[in-house]
Amino acid sequence: MELFEEKPNPENLKDLPLAVRMRPKTLDEFVGQKHILGEAKLLRRAIEADRLSSLILYGPAGTGKTSLAWCIAAVTKSHYASINATTSNVEELRKIIQAAKIRKTNTGKKTILFIDEIHRFNRAQQDVLLPDVEEGNPILIGATVQNPFFSLVSPLLSRSLVCELKSLKEEEILAILDAAINNKESGLGNYKIKAEKRALSFLAKSCEGDARRALNALEVGVLTTPKSKDGTIGFNLEAASESIQKKAVVYDQDGDQHFDTASAFIKSMRGSDPDAALYWMAKMLYAGEDARFIARRICILAAEDVGNADPMALVLANAALQISEFVGLPEARIPLAQACIYVSCAPKSNASYLAIDKAYQDIEQEKTQEVPDHLKDASYPGAETLGHGKDYKYAHDYQGHVVKQKYTRKRVRYYEPTDIGYEAKIKERLEKIRKLNK
Repeated sequence: MELFEEKPNPENLKDLPLAVRMRPKTLDEFVGQKHILGEAKLLRRAIEADRLSSLILYGPAGTGKTSLAWCIAAVTKSHYASINATTSNVEELRKIIQAAKIRKTNTGKKTILFIDEIHRFNRAQQDVLLPDVEEGNPILIGATVQNPFFSLVSPLLSRSLVCELKSLKEEEILAILDAAINNKESGLGNYKIKAEKRALSFLAKSCEGDARRALNALEVGVLTTPKSKDGTIGFNLEAASESIQKKAVVYDQDGDQHFDTASAFIKSMRGSDPDAALYWMAKMLYAGEDARFIARRICILAAEDVGNADPMALVLANAALQISEFVGLPEARIPLAQACIYVSCAPKSNASYLAIDKAYQDIEQEKTQEVPDHLKDASYPGAETLGHGKDYKYAHDYQGHVVKQKYTRKRVRYYEPTDIGYEAKIKERLEKIRKLNK
């Protein structure tokens, strides 16, 4: 049977999950992603004009990547072939491509090849697609939860329109749930359902923008809730919370979610917001992030963004790192939280960070200075005859343990302490020393 050429058998349809049955057949039925499917948007125009060549869709789970592929096939009246990159291989790809060529020659019908988790294909498998994708036979629609610019080869990306799908908003999830409840042909409309608004709102919020997860929870909740005497199924907040079970945090260990959440964590500490920093840290820990990774981020920020405004920040961060090494989770979350809060609330200065960068820049771009003779090592025989160490002034022999002396042949200045926290004291003392060495 050619998909979309004839109506699916109702007996088979009822056995499919609700999320599959409710997939849209037209662009008007598709919910969300207005930034790429709104009126006059490029992707919508390409679909409606049947001028789509190849397409890469990336975004979180349950945002409509597979549904959009189905919808495109329906709108363009194309044959639909679907594979998953985790279980497919080059042989299967070649068979589908060959069948698409024969179909196009014999019937004039285009073939849409949907490849789920396309980032799982290695370079050789991706290269197999290139010649035929360039000719538009088949039309490739790849779906991935990972940023394709990191996971797909450049030649494939250059031949494709790349679109990012966003997590669905709560109101969009609610619209999908309402449609499923009222749809008699594909949804749950043949059941007498009395759904509480707060129950549906809970699903819409708890599913984290994942429509599939919300629909699966709705279906389980409705089908497992006993009917009342009049045949009504009461879908309340208790049923909703049971059906969706534990909240699943959207987080990948080596993809966008990992880097974006870590970035938010670091920027919250830098911005002196301990509550936001704790939220992002809790998300990472809840999702299974390595506690040592979090501890290392705190250490780096303590040196880079707190610095000498509060030298104790780095000490505490390092302590949290060491403790997390030998205590482990879940207890390690407590010293990590202490360090996170301390670093977030500490006065901030990036003067040390800027200073070392300036010094690096000089080393890279300027002529490297030779060590002044009086600072050279004079501990070995013959050093004195070379003039090494001659006229060196031992700072502790002078008042205040400071003496006027050149420490580079050409004067340099990198560290500019701020007036914040303990660094204000450092600044005051350093200004006196610099004035002495002028």
